[in-house]
Amino acid sequence: MVVPTTFDVLAEPSRRRILDLLLERPRSVNELVDQLGLTQPGTSKHLKVLRDSGFVRVRQEAQRRWYELRPEPLQEIDAWLSPYRRLWSDRLDALEQHLDAMPDGDEPA
Repeated sequence: MVVPTTFDVLAEPSRRRILDLLLERPRSVNELVDQLGLTQPGTSKHLKVLRDSGFVRVRQEAQRRWYELRPEPLQEIDAWLSPYRRLWSDRLDALEQHLDAMPDGDEPA
């Protein structure tokens, strides 16, 4: 069995949508099915991938299973993106300086 990487897990748009929904609050499988417009088996398949990769945890209350977001795996992505954020920040700072140095378009030439 091939274990998916964090990026493999997040490459699937439906799984990203599940994470977006769980960011708001824990949700039941039925609620996720309604929100996603997927079948129950399709939603459960995505939830299994997210659970197996550590992105979500499940807790059982009576007959319901509640899925909730686990932020720890997202820290791996945040750490990986950190140097790129600095790159973007530096470029945005340079753009801001360039725009500040440009003459205003409202003044007569």
